[in-house]
Amino acid sequence: MDEIALKEELEQLQNVYTIITEFVVEYSFQIFGAMIIFIIGLWVAGKVQRFIAAQCVKHDVDVTLSGFISNAVRMLVIVMVAVIALGKLGISVAPFIAAVGALALGAGLALQGMLSNYAAGVTIILTRPFVVGHTVKIQGVIGVVKEITLGMTILTNEEGDEIRIPNKHIVGEILHNSFEYMLVEASIGISYNDDPEQAIATLGTALASIDAVAKDPAVKIGIEAFGDSSINLGIRFWVPTKNYYEVKYSANLKMFQALKQDGITIPFPQREVRLLSETV
Repeated sequence: MDEIALKEELEQLQNVYTIITEFVVEYSFQIFGAMIIFIIGLWVAGKVQRFIAAQCVKHDVDVTLSGFISNAVRMLVIVMVAVIALGKLGISVAPFIAAVGALALGAGLALQGMLSNYAAGVTIILTRPFVVGHTVKIQGVIGVVKEITLGMTILTNEEGDEIRIPNKHIVGEILHNSFEYMLVEASIGISYNDDPEQAIATLGTALASIDAVAKDPAVKIGIEAFGDSSINLGIRFWVPTKNYYEVKYSANLKMFQALKQDGITIPFPQREVRLLSETV
């Protein structure tokens, strides 16, 4: 019995060896060719990616858009090479594509929120409503764009905080883009006894002495309203977003000191009260 079992096992091993040998003899060149094609394809994909990235840098294309384009082209080349390699092995890619489509449909239904973020990210990258370095206001949040990914946009503020906003909350919403600057709006009241033209010139000179205040667009100063006890001057000027509050507070101090030096009064609210005596 032992000899018979041993003989059967040897026959099975012989059959396996024969099958493997036949497979290697028949398909070795196809497998080797497919591997060579895929390896060369990976090398070509990397070369194409670097070439496109270099061209984007040469033509000053936004870093996010250039990265998206180069990576998309690289993946497209790899997919094409994989199809060619599978064809070399005699494997039909039609059932594989059908299976991938079915899996993609199921994954899409399960990950609708994530996919909507990715779709919105592609829209942002292609339409470029803002780029890295711009100052944007989204959903009531203001910051400088630090990074744009397919899933989210990352902002930073003057304190160095990172604000991560899912891209689906950006596309289709009202977006304010002030590029590298933010607007400072202020109002200063002067006495009715003072000359408003002199006060406007004084404030303009004070702001012009601050290097961080933008020259274009220019500072705008004018009479905003006539209050009960003061002429209210409206002031509008642009400062870099990265040190918005620092420049704003410095400008406020400069304007106060300039008005005081030129003898222009900033009045406090006043009320005149009269007592009327009733005659009998």
